[in-house]
Formats: sequence, structure tokens, C-alpha cells
Amino acid sequence: MAARVVIFFKTMQAARCPTDELSLSNCAVVSEKDLQSGQHVSVKTTPNHKFVFTVKTHHTVAPGSIAFSLPQRKWAGLSIGQEVEVANYNFDKSMQCIGAMTIEIDFLQKKSTDSAPYDSDRMAAEFIQQFNNQSFSVTQQLVFSFCDKLFGLMVKDIEAMDASILRGEPASGKKQKIDIGLFVGNSQVIFEKANSSSLTLVGKAKTKEARQTIINPEWNFEKMGIGGLDKEFSDIFRRAFASRVFPPDIVEQMGCKHVKGIMLFGPPGCGKTLMARQIGKMLNAREPKVVNGPEILNKYVGESEANIRKLFADAEDEQKRLGANSGLHIIIFDELDAICKQRGTGASSTGVHDTVVNQLLSKIDGVEQLNNILVIGMTNRPDLIDDALMRPGRFEVKMEISLPDEKGRVQILTIHTNKMRGYKLLAPDVDIKELAADTKNYSGAELEGLVRAAQSTAMNRHIKATATVEVDMEKAEKLQVTRSDFMGSLNNDIKPAFGTNQEDYSNYIMNGIIKWGDPVTHVLDDGELLVQQTKNSDRTPLVAVLLEGPPHSGKTALAAQIAEDSEFPFIKICSPEKMIGHSEISKCQAIKKVFDDAYKSQLSCVVVDDIERLLDYVPIGPRFSNLVLQALLVLLKKAPPKGRKLLIIGTTSRKDVLQEMEMLDAFSTTIHVPNISTGEQLVDALELLGSFTDKERASISHQLKGKRVWIGIKKLLVLIEMSLQVKDTHRSSEAVMCEGLDNRKLKTARPHSSRLFSVFGFFVHLGVMREKVFFNISRLHGVS
Repeated sequence: MAARVVIFFKTMQAARCPTDELSLSNCAVVSEKDLQSGQHVSVKTTPNHKFVFTVKTHHTVAPGSIAFSLPQRKWAGLSIGQEVEVANYNFDKSMQCIGAMTIEIDFLQKKSTDSAPYDSDRMAAEFIQQFNNQSFSVTQQLVFSFCDKLFGLMVKDIEAMDASILRGEPASGKKQKIDIGLFVGNSQVIFEKANSSSLTLVGKAKTKEARQTIINPEWNFEKMGIGGLDKEFSDIFRRAFASRVFPPDIVEQMGCKHVKGIMLFGPPGCGKTLMARQIGKMLNAREPKVVNGPEILNKYVGESEANIRKLFADAEDEQKRLGANSGLHIIIFDELDAICKQRGTGASSTGVHDTVVNQLLSKIDGVEQLNNILVIGMTNRPDLIDDALMRPGRFEVKMEISLPDEKGRVQILTIHTNKMRGYKLLAPDVDIKELAADTKNYSGAELEGLVRAAQSTAMNRHIKATATVEVDMEKAEKLQVTRSDFMGSLNNDIKPAFGTNQEDYSNYIMNGIIKWGDPVTHVLDDGELLVQQTKNSDRTPLVAVLLEGPPHSGKTALAAQIAEDSEFPFIKICSPEKMIGHSEISKCQAIKKVFDDAYKSQLSCVVVDDIERLLDYVPIGPRFSNLVLQALLVLLKKAPPKGRKLLIIGTTSRKDVLQEMEMLDAFSTTIHVPNISTGEQLVDALELLGSFTDKERASISHQLKGKRVWIGIKKLLVLIEMSLQVKDTHRSSEAVMCEGLDNRKLKTARPHSSRLFSVFGFFVHLGVMREKVFFNISRLHGVS
């Protein structure tokens, strides 16, 4: 501080400020006989303490007295009647003009607080007008009147004005802190609200000090155990947190409101609950309140609603006390569908679910809405949630947490194997990328289970199977989890809930595909083309194909083979055999669930087998289920969600029936699967089946040369297995042919050579004698 005291004026006596108006002037008040208004004086209260004031005169002040307001007396430690030494004080304007002054502001009286925003720019203009050409010191206290409100001020920091500016030169950029300065017309005022103040400031004349960011700088998704959700978090951050991270003054100027609700939905085990809890750790906010939906419900009237109110009580109380300066309160609802079902759908007469939804709506976005909350809801069934909760202003951000893609699976597996890798317990032959490629449609929970299963397999190798369970400590110290442990667990222990169930379709192709001729090859080739179209085309995310043909022609086996060859992560067969005894409604729900599960995977294949049986079609009447028909028509035409692709393969033996029901139009294309129709095709089938010797096949080929047959590959397999049981050489081929399909007369007797005649008899019986009958039937069904 550079100043010079000219002369001690006199010893004066401290007095009380004569008027309230003068108390707001920040000036010491003296008699006209002692000093003139506008002068600056130093007041020495003790040998080591001096304070500088600007003075005003008033006729009520006695000569020899100097009057101070209450804030001035508190700051200087003065008491009424205390003698002080008063001297003139001259400012060195080249060094003591105030360039910028930071002032801490709060309501003078706590009872006069309110939540209305105050424009700091207008405050600064008013402050300059009221206190121009006055002296100010660091830690000085004063009272400021603005908009009929009284504010207590305290000077926190003073920066001297750049001397270059005073000389009319460009600013040098040098900043110098001073303890005492003269406030002039071009001084800058920066207001900063007190720490515990509920005052709300808007405008540019607010402090520019470093704000505490709402995002914890130490957060890291991988350390928190979250992987595969980079895009989802990026979207959540953009919608829910960007406005909270941005400088508040810019947010205020934009008129932007914070998002107060996030809805996370998706299949079980994909990280919804984990993500919600880690969001709480990521934010510099109050400790999140985590509550399960069913815990809210109570059998006593009004208690469920009271539980909702308790969750928001702390946030309400803090907003009343601190207003816009309240901290962020996070409330996490798990299984939200348990308490927020569609209103009016409950079977109970109490309507408890309806009142809980109403209470939640009023707290999030009611008349007295809260702005210091972030409500995160989680559910596997977003379709059950009341619509009112899902509109903007409530659960505004709706985010699907779906099954992780291959990149996400690499992240998740890396997270769960990091510790093993750090302690060198993971064998070098374990390739995380290979595991990620082999775990299509695995959720995060299932991937964690896979790692646990591999660990238990590795540990089990070092347990001695004796009378007592013991661990081989010598080998245990060299324990490592190997690739074979992961592969064994992948094949035997952990199966994806929304993945390919190989057991479903393996039964349909247990004998493999018998390529008895070009028709079978053409069907498989066409199927491969449709698979590639589904994978690669962005314009046709939904491809539906119908395999139609006579009974026993192998349609289901071909559909299952096409599905398996596609290597889609989700393959499901919708079969009538799984719906025996189901009502029409439950059958529709079962079919819809298959398609809903398929929509959760990026690439899915659904085989709708034996459609006429699903429709309960019978030729007598005729009769069919219109409810199931309408459900199938809708689902066959419904495009999957954006970014998902679906291949539907239907099979039917009654194309004419589907034509009458107008279902054929729901399929993109139709592929005909024919029966074996020539002797050459039948012989080729026998050769592929490998059930006959070359001599036997040659004899059958000679007998069937130029003949027309009509038999499905599935029927052929049954007949061959039947003929393999015949060993009676005393019967001629004619006898076997006449006996036909009467299996009761097929006795066991002698050697293998008689099989030839038995099989020949069956083939001739079915293929030659009934040739005309079969072809007549085929023409009725539109098959040439």
C-alpha cells in the first residue's frame, strides 16, 4: 500500500450514525466545522490499527465527534465514545485506483431471504452510482440497498488499476493486489455470494473463480466396473449432465432447464442397476438414495405415498433453504414397473398404484417442482410404465441398455479379468477378443458368470478327490486360468438368455441335410442369399421367407439348417409343440415374447414352424384361430427397432390355406420345397444315407429306372429304418410289396440280403402303384 498521511488532525470521539440513510452511504459522518464532505481520513483505533474512511458532513453531529454505522464499528472494532486519532489521507492515484473489486454478498437479515434471482449487472451499476469516489479496504464491511432489499457486503479482494490505462496507453496486463484503494467510475465490481447464502445471482458481474464441477474428476468407467456402455453413457451425459456442467450464467441466458429424470430399460443383466449406482459416484452430489420399487408399497392406507414423500424430503428442505444453490439429490428406483403401472389397470379396489404414481408425478414435476433432483428409474418392462411419467420434464431421457456388442464384450471381459492378469493368474493362451467373438448375445452379468465359471474350473483341477477335500498347495501356487477353462464353461456352464438355443433346432437336423438333388441345393442357396441380405442391407432390416411344400419334404430341417448356417447370435424356433394346451391369448403372448426377445439382439433369426398348426387350422369346418392369425400378420410385417435386423423363416404344408388367409403377402418371398420325384433322386438319397451296399443300390436303381416316385425325405428315412428291421428271406418282393405298410407282418428271420427286396417292395408300393394318386393330390395343392 502506497499512501502518505499529511498531518494528524485531532483526537475525536466515536459516535453512532445519526440516520439510516447515512448508514447506507459507507461514509463516516462528521460536523461541518471539522471536515468537508468527500475527504478521506485515516482513523487510528490502536497504535497498530488504522482504517481509511471517506467522510460526509451532517448538522446533527457534534464537533469533535465522528459517527460510524454498525457494520463500520464491527469492522474497525470501535465502541461508542471511544477516542480515536483522525488524520487526512491522500490517495496516490497512479497506484491506488481500484481496477477490480470482488465483493462477497448475502442478505443482511436471514428472515428477508427469497429465491428470486438478482441481476448482478444492475447491482454493479447501482453500486458504482452509490459509492463512486469512496475508499475501500480488504475485509471492509458495509450495507448495500438494492431493489428495496438490504444486503451485507464484505470486500474480499482489490486489484489496482493498470497505470498504463490511466496514462491513456494500452494495458500492460500486469495485475497488482492492494489493501486500500479509491473506487472510481470505471472500476469493475464482481459479486460473489457467500458460501451458505441462498441468494441467486444472474448476469455477468458474478465471480469467475474456479467452480467445483459436478463431475468427479477421478471417475473412470473401467475402474468402476462398467464396460460396453460408452454410447449409452455419452447420450445420457449429453441429455442429463451437459447443462449441469456448463457455466451457470450461460445456462441462465439460454433459459435452459435441467433434466430431472432418466429411464433405463433393457434385458436383465445388461448393467442398468450398476450404471445407475455408478452415476451417483461419478457426480459430486449427495449420497444417492437407492430404493427397490416393491419396498415403497405398504399395506396401510397412505403409507406408500408417505414413503415417496420421505425420499424427496431432504431435497425439498435444502431447496427451501438454499434455493438454486442446493446440491444435487439423486434418487434411484429399481424395478420401477412394480409401483408405476398404468393408472386404472390395477385389479385392486384400493388403487394404491394410482396414488403412488400421482404422488411421484407431483414431486418430480408438480406445482412446487424441485429443481435439485435427478430421478433414475430402471425396468425390464417399459411398456408397463404409466405414460404420464414418460413425458418431457419427468423421465425425459429414455435410454435402452441393450446387449453389448463385440467391442463392449471385450471391455467387460477385460474388466473382469484385470485382477487375474495383474497377478499373472491368466494363462497367455487366453484371447479376450476370441472370447468376445464367441459370446454373442451374452449380457454383462452372463460374461461375469463365464469368468467365475472358468475360475472355478481352474481351481477344481487342484482339489484332491480323497476321503477329505484337500487342496494341492504345491500346484495351487501355479494356478492359472486357461483357454480350455473358458471354452469348457462356454459350452457347458453359461448359456445366454437371449442367445441361440442349439438344443431347439439340433433335433430338427439330427440326421443332417440329405442333398438328394438340385432342389435341396437351390433352397439352401436361396436361404444363404436371404441371410446375406439381412446382414448387409440397411434398407431391408426385416426379411421374411416362407418354405412351403408337401408334408415330410424336410421344410423344418432346411429352415433350421439355414438358421444355423447364418450364425446369427439369436436363433429361436416358434413351434406348435411348445404351445400344446395354450389358450389363444397365451399362445399370442408366447409368440410375441419370441419376437420381443429377437428385437433385443442386433441380428436375429426366428423360425415360425408349421404355421397352419399354430393357427389351429382344421379342414373340417373350416376353422382356425383368428386371434393368432392377426398376431402373426402384425409380427411378420413389424420392422425391428433401429439398428436391429431380423430374418423370419416360416414353414407350411398348406400354401393354399395361407393364400386364403392373405398371409402369403406378409412374406418377402416364397421357396418351394419338393418331394423326391424321380428314381434317380431316390437312389442319390440312398447313396448319401449310406444304408445300402453298392450292389443293393444298383439293383434298386435298375428297378426304378424311368419310374416316377413321390416321397418326402422324412418319410423315406422312416421307411428305410423300418426296412432295416426286415430279415425274412422266404418272402418275395411281390409279397412284401402287397403287404405294404403292414408292419405287424414284418417278422425277424434271416440275413441281410433280404433287406433289398423289402425296401424295393416299399418303394415300388409307394412310388409306382400310387404314382397317379400322388400326382393328383400334388396338383390339388398347386405342386407340379
